Amino acid sequence: MTSPSDPAATTEPAATTEPADDTVPNGASWPARVRGIVMAYIALTKPRVIELLLVATIPVMLQAHRGHVDIAVILFTLLGGWLGAASANTLNMVADADIDKKMRRTARRPLARRAVATRSALIFGVVLWVASFLVLYFAANLLSALLVTATIGFYVGVYTLILKRRTWQNVVWGGAAGCMPTLVGWSAVTGTLSWQPVVLFLVIFFWTPPHTWALAMRYREDYKAAGVPMLPVIASDERVTRQMLFYTWATVIASLALIPAASWIYAAVAVLAGAWFLNRVHKLYRDTRRGAELTPLKIFLQSNEYLALLFCGLAIDAVVNLPVIAHAFG
Repeated sequence: MTSPSDPAATTEPAATTEPADDTVPNGASWPARVRGIVMAYIALTKPRVIELLLVATIPVMLQAHRGHVDIAVILFTLLGGWLGAASANTLNMVADADIDKKMRRTARRPLARRAVATRSALIFGVVLWVASFLVLYFAANLLSALLVTATIGFYVGVYTLILKRRTWQNVVWGGAAGCMPTLVGWSAVTGTLSWQPVVLFLVIFFWTPPHTWALAMRYREDYKAAGVPMLPVIASDERVTRQMLFYTWATVIASLALIPAASWIYAAVAVLAGAWFLNRVHKLYRDTRRGAELTPLKIFLQSNEYLALLFCGLAIDAVVNLPVIAHAFG
């Protein structure tokens, strides 16, 4: 996951006098200072955001090789993918340090509170990228390594530095970076790509706008103060929820497209979870039109639950390896 100000300026190295950690008292013990610095570097990677990597990658890898579980390949792919996501998140924080200081939700991030020097964070992000490429290249294949590299470049170069501060469609197109674990996981197992990971890519692609806009509705004033033109900042609640409804329908329809390559287990999960998710977003849209009190944060949380249910259903389906539905008509 720019404004009139020059985005490149946010990546300028900080002065060498920038403190390494302003969260640890001057009189703190050496172990306490080390722990503070380590925790600040961990925070740069946005560890909670990386949960999506686990949710998306493992089921796709299992689907790519239905009925088989190669623990070693899965673990190394997750490691390489985690390093790549950590790199992208770190470099994103470097580029967004200026606006993070203006938003209450992000004001405690390491660069915003000067817990890590900007130059150090930049080097850390590059090192993570190199480590990610090497792990995936040697443990999986070149294609998966190149896909992660492309993801980092797109997330930082296209989304963060170009789209985020310039257009309300930032999360629509920038969200493509968060979809890449589906392609990486499939390519790590097969060395190629096919229509199935593309379908799962589209599921996350369409899922991202309603998921993100729900959060942006809750923190609208934060984004406004930072000059980030998220859709809830520039549009009415009715327009926002109508767009959320459109993308939710697209998400569910995309998820159903994978049914021929799965069994009744995934089919049942996709239909039931999709209906549950759609019902919640429809309710939000109706409440908006009636002028009722809105609870967009519930949509944000439920969208996470929906995606987890869908991909866990796919994982179970792939491991159990019942006959796929397409074979019944073959």
